[in-house]
Amino acid sequence: MEHYGNHTFLEGNPKIAIVHDWLPLYGGAERVLEQILHVFPEADVWSLLDFIPKGQRGFLQNKLVTTSFIQRLPFVRKRYRSYLPLMPLAIEQFDLHGYDLVISSSYAVAKGVITGPDQLHLSYCHSPIRYAWDMQGTYLHEAGMTRGLSSLLVRMLLHYLRLWDYRTAAGVNQFATNSEFVARRIRKVYGRNAEVIHPPVDTENFRPNGQRKGYYLAVSRLVPYKRTALIVEAFAAFPDKTLIVIGDGPEFAKIKRIATPNVHMLGQQSAEALTLYMQQARGFIFGAEEDFGIVTVEAQACGTPVIAFGKGGTAETVIPGRTGWLFSEQTVGSIRDAVLKFENLSFDEGMIRLHAECFSVPRFRHEFFEFVEREWVNFHRLVPPSLNINHAQP
Repeated sequence: MEHYGNHTFLEGNPKIAIVHDWLPLYGGAERVLEQILHVFPEADVWSLLDFIPKGQRGFLQNKLVTTSFIQRLPFVRKRYRSYLPLMPLAIEQFDLHGYDLVISSSYAVAKGVITGPDQLHLSYCHSPIRYAWDMQGTYLHEAGMTRGLSSLLVRMLLHYLRLWDYRTAAGVNQFATNSEFVARRIRKVYGRNAEVIHPPVDTENFRPNGQRKGYYLAVSRLVPYKRTALIVEAFAAFPDKTLIVIGDGPEFAKIKRIATPNVHMLGQQSAEALTLYMQQARGFIFGAEEDFGIVTVEAQACGTPVIAFGKGGTAETVIPGRTGWLFSEQTVGSIRDAVLKFENLSFDEGMIRLHAECFSVPRFRHEFFEFVEREWVNFHRLVPPSLNINHAQP
């Protein structure tokens, strides 16, 4: 087990399972999973599906992942989201009876695993299923399913998911989440409180290099809710200012068509190139309402001030006037006004970097460990350890 100070986590060598929604690639939720595994390296990993290539499994510590029947269904590699109707059933088939502690890393269905009264289930909930709850209208609009038979069928599915999602929240002993914004969503949806443990940001690989240039930078997947098109439109009013856009996605062609000569669309870039662009940018611009927004903290770790939409998790990571500026509406005019205000401000690169270190990887590991340790102790005030510790194989 990991050691923190003078403490060793959990006497009695309990058996631990970590349950993650799905593993098609290494993304934001997988960064959290990676660090949970650093805290609990002896834990077993369960997931609905796992398609991480052999050479990219380092973040899983090269563990063998136990998967569900969805792993073996036709065309699942490319169309795994199409099996969403089966996912609640699939997650409930995981037999976790041999574990003393279950940690779910959940943004869809992982928290729905079935545990017994003598098992502690802690859930790091990245968010309740957004497309089933408060963002249903946005997702249906972006998918072009606001009316017709397909819309009706999808709405019926989401209704079923909401009922299942709410019911299974009762099986979680305690929630943790990534921001106060999502904690409010959890309280609204599940009627439960959640401890905020901001996700880990790799502040070691994102550092200032002291070579600022005059351009602004936007980085995101080019999908409608990221609002990158609004940023590009806003810069049409600033022919003397350069905007660099990094990222790819369904909206790439559309955004490129509306881009003025001062906007440079670079598509997907390597991690090394992205870091360099962040280090040299005058400012980083972000238009989405995100649950947390890791990329804005990465920019701040480079000492780069951020202009961002002032709602969602980003409002918790950007300090207006000190590490950047927030705009109040997702409109072209609001972004333009924010850029003009931003240019009249001065920023301290070192102070911005220092603020970003509040979201570091070591900080996450420490806070998550303390959360689990405290909940374990509290749980065993109610459940005698002799009833809870078992080492039977699942």
